[in-house]
Amino acid sequence: MSYFKHHVFFCTNQRQDGSACCQDHNADAMREYAKKRIKELGLSDKGGVRINNAGCLGRCSEGPVIVVYPDETWYTYVDREDVDEIIDEHLVNDRPVGRLKI
Repeated sequence: MSYFKHHVFFCTNQRQDGSACCQDHNADAMREYAKKRIKELGLSDKGGVRINNAGCLGRCSEGPVIVVYPDETWYTYVDREDVDEIIDEHLVNDRPVGRLKI
C-alpha cells in the first residue's frame, strides 16, 4: 500500500513566453488553499492525501489542471468552490467529479 491514499498534483507552471499556462489562473494560491483544506480535514497524514505542485503537465489548453493519483483522474477548476468539490467528493468520498474531469 502506498503511504498516501491520493497524490494530487497541481500544475503550477509559468510560461515565460506569455502563452497560456496554469499559473495564469492563480495555480499556486489554489494549491496552497487545497493543502490548507486537507490539513484542516485531518487528511494530510499517512493513508491520507498529499498535495504537490508539478511543472507543466502538458494540457495547457485545458488548464488550470489537477491530476489525482493513483486514480489517474484529470480535472480542471475555476475557483475555490471547484477545488472544494474535488476534495469533498473525490478525495473524501471517493466519487470523481464528472463535471470537472478533462
